[in-house]
Formats: sequence, C-alpha cells, structure tokens
Amino acid sequence: MYRRIRNTRKGPIQLEIKSLLALNGGQFTPEENFNEKSPFWVLNIPSEEIAQGIMKRTVCAKSLFELWGQGRTHEDLQASLNSYPMENMALEFLPFQGKVNLKNPENVFCLLEDYGSDPNSIPEEPVHIYFGRWIADGQRELIRSYSVKKRHFIGNTSMDAGLSFIMANHCKVKANDLVFDPFVGTGSLLVACSHFGSYVCGTDIDYNTIHGIGKASRKDQKWRGPDENIRANLRQYGAEKSYIDVLVSDASKTIWRPRELFDAIITDPPYGIRESTRKTGSQKEIIKPAEECGENHVPVSMAYHLSDIFTDLLNFAAKHLVMGGRLVYWLPVYRPEYSEEIIPKHPCLKLISNCEQTLSSHTARRLITMEKLKEFEEKDELAHLTDSKLSPYQGHNSFREKYFSGITKKIAKEEANNTKNKD
Repeated sequence: MYRRIRNTRKGPIQLEIKSLLALNGGQFTPEENFNEKSPFWVLNIPSEEIAQGIMKRTVCAKSLFELWGQGRTHEDLQASLNSYPMENMALEFLPFQGKVNLKNPENVFCLLEDYGSDPNSIPEEPVHIYFGRWIADGQRELIRSYSVKKRHFIGNTSMDAGLSFIMANHCKVKANDLVFDPFVGTGSLLVACSHFGSYVCGTDIDYNTIHGIGKASRKDQKWRGPDENIRANLRQYGAEKSYIDVLVSDASKTIWRPRELFDAIITDPPYGIRESTRKTGSQKEIIKPAEECGENHVPVSMAYHLSDIFTDLLNFAAKHLVMGGRLVYWLPVYRPEYSEEIIPKHPCLKLISNCEQTLSSHTARRLITMEKLKEFEEKDELAHLTDSKLSPYQGHNSFREKYFSGITKKIAKEEANNTKNKD
C-alpha cells in the first residue's frame, strides 16, 4: 500500500520515519527511485493503522496521503489514475460525482505539484504531480505548543522543542519506558519524552540548575522564581506523573548500580561554549575526604575534556541500557576536520544514524543515534585504549578554541572590510 509523506525537515527525517515504522510494526521500504532530498517521499506502508501511528508522533513529516496516481505531466497522472485498482479507491469511480461536503467530508483529496527544492530556480511547470487521499497530518503543532519561549523554566542551552521531539523519536521512546538524561540541564529532552508517556529522570553537575535557583536566563528577569524547576516544566504540560526525579551528580562518576536500567538515554552534553565542561576533582595530589565536608560543601571541579565526556557516555550507555535500547546525543565537530572516523565507537553499541546540524561556516554538531546490541563486559570499558578503531577523537577537546577562533577571524575580516570601505 502506498502512502505519501510530505517531508518538511531534511536530515534526521529518514531515521525518525524508520524509528516510528519500527515502533508500529513496519519497515522502511521506499520506491525504486527514492530521493531523500526531495520534499515528497513515496513509501510502502503495510496498513493505514501503521500510517496513522507514524503521523501521531512525527514532527518532520507534514502530511501523509494514500497515493492514487502520479506522473511528470497531467496526462501521465490521468493515465496513472486510470490504472489504479478500483477496489482500493474510497470512491467507486473517477471523475467524482455527487455533492461536495466541505464542512464534514468523509474523504479529502489533494493534488500535489512538485516544483523542486531550489527557491532560486523554480520551473514554470511542475517536475512531478501526485494525487491521493489525505490520511493524516504530522505533529508540527507540538513545536509551537512546546516552544521554549512559553516554557516555565529555561536556561541558556535549553533544547529547541522540534529537535527535542526528533531526538525522542530517534530513541523510539514509548509509554512506560524509563528514559535518562545524564546532562539534563533544564530538562527539555525529558519534557519531549514525557509527552509520549515515558518516565523520565536525569542528573547534572550544576546545583543551581537542578534546584532552579540563581540568575534567570530570561531577558527581563534577574533571578529565578520559587517554582522554576524541571518538575514545574512537566507540570506545565500535564506530565508531572512521568517525573521520577533529577539529581546533582557528576557524569564522570557513576552513582548507579551495575545493571541495565534504562530503555533510552537521550542527552546534549556541554561543548564548553555557553556551558562549561566540568567534573569534580582537582589537579592537587591531596584532596579533602568527602566525609569531612559539610552538607553545603561545593566540590572542587576541574576541566572535563570532550573526548572523556563521550568515552564515559558510551561506557555508561553500554552498562545501563537494556538490550536494544538507544543512546541519542549531540556531538560537536569542527567541519574542516570532520570525517565519519571521528565518531566515538563502542563494542556494545551500533551506530544507527549520524545527521548534521550546521552551527556556523566552520562548526556543526552531529545528532548521533546508537543502539545496544551486545551485553557489557569488563574488558569493554577500556576497549578505546586497546583497539585503534575505538580510540576517542582528541580533536573534540579543542572544539571551544576552534569555535572562537573562527568568530575572531570573522570579526577581524568584517573590521578590515569596513576600514577598506571607509578609505
């Protein structure tokens, strides 16, 4: 059965649709001449029930149609419609006859014309034409209703609502799953997962963020209010029952029992740009024992290199994900030096997807999706030291310097141009 998906957000859409198909018992089977860059996709979906299940969650696909005919011209389209099986049509024949009910129609039909994806070179005639019965729209309204601008509790790096829902779909989270974010921040990813009925929890090293105190991130607000916290965010969207808890904890020092706990791990680690990369510890040889510290003691912190962050994250996922569970996270990269070989790897985790979001002309971040396919063994924790294929990419550690060096060069170039224009 053909279903027409109208694609509006390129990049992560293919994995989102694949993940949602898998959740609903289907497989990703595109047509022979499938073009991922096209705004129109034609897929084989086994049933309308599965199609409806996809559209109840996707924020990438705009609309879905049962495809009745297609062609490069209107004549081709008519020939295609004439060959469509009569028993599959919602109406018994074409052209349509009878009264049209625009207020409460039983069926909605659409003629879709594809004029390509280049707004600077639009042809006079469409390059392809489709006709079909409307099935459902996607969940694009979630991006508006869950907008960070309207959210009760936000921070400097709160994740965009659209990206949060894409990550949740990549993770294949569903009702009653247990989802964990080790760099939880203000909980944007937990909010998205709770919308789909998952139970959520997280940790962060920032005491003020976890407890919702200190300076506010909003322009017209100096200090955070008494009820600005992650629980309040879930309460805002009617999902407080999904909230387990969030803890102040260092991601480099696990606090969890050595067992499989989580159905999914979803996170956006700090890159050292707007949020610092820190862990508890000191360069000093002698550190005051924890038992000698008071209740309000703030531990000494030190730099947490990005290569160590991702090594620890992958080891944590390998230990604590259930078999088949997914890890979804963002990886910052310096574009001139990027290649797929620098993506962190682990013997227990399979790379499912790798999508780019451009940040600037020289920097980007990759949305990485991995799935646990092997039980964790003690030797796997140090695999990055013994296997060259699994060695961490040290270049991540200089991402901050390269990010700001690019900005400095850009400012210097603009100043030089301005000086030249004045002369």
